[in-house]
Amino acid sequence: MSVPDYMQCAEDHQTLLVVVQPVGIVSEENFFRIYKRICSVSQISVRDSQRVLYIRYRHHYPPENNEWGDFQTHRKVVGLITITDCFSAKDWPQTFEKFHVQKEIYGSTLYDSRLFVFGLQGEIVEQPRTDVAFYPNYEDCQTVEKRIEDFIESLFIVLESKRLDRATDKSGDKIPLLCVPFEKKDFVGLDTDSRHYKKRCQGRMRKHVGDLCLQAGMLQDSLVHYHMSVELLRSVNDFLWLGAALEGLCSASVIYHYPGGTGGKSGARRFQGSALPAEAANRHRPGAQEVLIDPGALTTNGINPDTSTEIGRAKNCLSPEDIIDKYKEAISYYSKYKNAGVIELEACIKAVRVLAIQKRSMEASEFLQNAVYINLRQLSEEEKIQRYSVLSELYELIGFHRKSAFFKRVAAMQCVAPSIAEPGWRACYKLLLETLPGYSLSLDPKDFSRGTHRGWAAVQMRLLHELVYASRRMGNPALSVRHLSFLLQTMLDFLSDQEKKDVTQSLENYTSKCPGTMEPIALPGGLTLPPVPFTKLPIVRHVKLLNLPASLRPHKMKSLLGQNVSTKSPFIYSPIIAHNRGEERNKKIDFQWVQGDVCEVQLMVYNPMPFELRVENMGLLTSGVEFESLPAALSLPAESGLYPVTLVGVPQTTGTITVNGYHTTVFGVFSDCLLDNLPGIKTSGSTVEVIPALPRLQISTSLPRSAHSLQPSSGDEISTNVSVQLYNGESQQLIIKLENIGMEPLEKLEVTSKVLTTKDGISVSGFPLSSPFRQVVRPRVEGKPVNPPESNKAGDYSHVKVSGLGRWHLPRAVRASAKPFLKHSFESFSERKGCVYLKAGFSVVFVLGQCFGKQSQ
Repeated sequence: MSVPDYMQCAEDHQTLLVVVQPVGIVSEENFFRIYKRICSVSQISVRDSQRVLYIRYRHHYPPENNEWGDFQTHRKVVGLITITDCFSAKDWPQTFEKFHVQKEIYGSTLYDSRLFVFGLQGEIVEQPRTDVAFYPNYEDCQTVEKRIEDFIESLFIVLESKRLDRATDKSGDKIPLLCVPFEKKDFVGLDTDSRHYKKRCQGRMRKHVGDLCLQAGMLQDSLVHYHMSVELLRSVNDFLWLGAALEGLCSASVIYHYPGGTGGKSGARRFQGSALPAEAANRHRPGAQEVLIDPGALTTNGINPDTSTEIGRAKNCLSPEDIIDKYKEAISYYSKYKNAGVIELEACIKAVRVLAIQKRSMEASEFLQNAVYINLRQLSEEEKIQRYSVLSELYELIGFHRKSAFFKRVAAMQCVAPSIAEPGWRACYKLLLETLPGYSLSLDPKDFSRGTHRGWAAVQMRLLHELVYASRRMGNPALSVRHLSFLLQTMLDFLSDQEKKDVTQSLENYTSKCPGTMEPIALPGGLTLPPVPFTKLPIVRHVKLLNLPASLRPHKMKSLLGQNVSTKSPFIYSPIIAHNRGEERNKKIDFQWVQGDVCEVQLMVYNPMPFELRVENMGLLTSGVEFESLPAALSLPAESGLYPVTLVGVPQTTGTITVNGYHTTVFGVFSDCLLDNLPGIKTSGSTVEVIPALPRLQISTSLPRSAHSLQPSSGDEISTNVSVQLYNGESQQLIIKLENIGMEPLEKLEVTSKVLTTKDGISVSGFPLSSPFRQVVRPRVEGKPVNPPESNKAGDYSHVKVSGLGRWHLPRAVRASAKPFLKHSFESFSERKGCVYLKAGFSVVFVLGQCFGKQSQ
């Protein structure tokens, strides 16, 4: 026997093996449609008894394995079901002949067989047959399950007759010596009359009868026969068959202790017999695929009235601890025979499944370690993949996740071995993805933003490189870019300087053909790869929203009556202080931005790479208002310290704007980096109010600027400092020009002057200017347009329509002296406030004449 069954479990020893195969040309879809229905009849209750019969179906089974049917009867093909298409009566003889040829392959062990024919109609169909079932098509075949039940009943009849025939003690008759294929040549010429030979024959036959009893649902009898076989075979040192008898004893005991099964199959087993103790009956899980042929075979309470059977079973059944000890002994005997490698391997797998239920992981790992080193024949690549995959599943079953991931990764590499003509890169990639949990690796970058790294970084990087390579060989460059971006983002702290250069160079090569995006990538099987933003290229440590320059900051205008527009709100004390970082980041800042004006956000960034980092197309991510981000390009020195970067943009509408993060393009990968996903970032807030666009007023004078500020600004003023030197009695003309350089008209303008008297004379210190908020501005009256000046002469100001030129805080004597020097004289000049309507791009000029004092500026 050369092909192991990696799905073997202890309860398979009580099953009858039935092979289901197609004959001729049958579509795969139609075959497996019928195969699935056949497999649904997996266990039946035997008529007029309390025994249960279990069936194990296979659609492929190596004929050489069938030769070991005497050694362990559950390996023997006892039933054959064939499925074929036949649409013409003239094709029927050839079809039936193929059925007979198929039977000859397993002919030495078959109990019975069936042929299911689809598509044939006519006289042939009407002839009664027991071994052939005719159906017009694959849809109209309601009796398939009933045919299978009848077929299994016929198998049981043959099984029971063989059991009775072998179990009957016929004194005087020679007991045949059962052999495995490789033993036959070793017994040629032996003395068949020796006591040693007879004991060998008796021991092997007892073991064989124990197998038949177990298959026939007679658990107690099988335990008795196995015990007797062990004693006989141990006395003659027949180690191979002694191992088989011990394994049979273990299997029967496992079935007794774990009626739910150890294979972890979806359809758990269910015992219909009453030979279960109360505690075992409470443990079993009912199966979904069961046929009760004769419910009347059970008593009213479902308990066998003959309690002696229970006493016998409890005496012969192994304890859970003894089961493992006997498995170890059996495996040690198998290991003595090179040709029994498959038997040894399957016994190890069965023991592991039992230990998994018993929660004995360390002992289970010892069995698996032994299974790894069992030498079989030269396996094909497909068989190696299957072997490593099953080992991975078993390690996962006992909780050895990293060991499981290792063998699954080995299976993935086997899919693309050099000896394979057509490497299976898709299968390799799928298996590699399944290894990720075992290596504590997630493909979601958010799992790595918490600051703690789990697992071996070197192994994780190797696995990510393999994913990159496999996805490239699959012909999916977008997948390669995503995995390589993930590697660079999450493993940056573990990469050497040379590795950083190599990874980034590879990434640039990939993105030159397929740029990286922020779109999720859906994979077969329902897995979705999330985007990978480069929050570490560069690393941002501080984010600060900047106020507008002093000359552009909006100022609240005092009303014409001198009252403040803002109203005070009541102060409410709360002892609850929010410490949530998200709330701190989103708290509102106390200054405003203006619609249409350029706004700035300053970032302190750091380049962790050992080479110059080029960041292209870096801009702001905002929400709340329409915002035009003006992208910037950076070039950060290698491993630079904190470097200030200012990102700018223009709000297009009014409202509350929130700076959510920034976007970059690095190494051809576009990233949206959100502030909430940046660890250790400091910010004073990310939300600011955007007010409507305001006019911009510029002040200029005819005098040269002063070298130093004479008086600091109070914050509500926009001032310019000019300087002039006058002697006593000297006069100097001063022209002050106010120009609207913005895009919005200035509808209201208040002009006041403030004159300071010092010991040296009088100082005119400035013109505080203000304009009202848009929401309190009254609609201007049509018919107030200001025509542009036609003359630039110093004395021609007749085009300015001024109702009052502001309030002048001058001493009465000074005020009277100043009148003759004004170009326009107003009788109520000192008592009224004046307003002027000033279009965007136009200006108004005020002229002051003589200044008084010895010397003033």
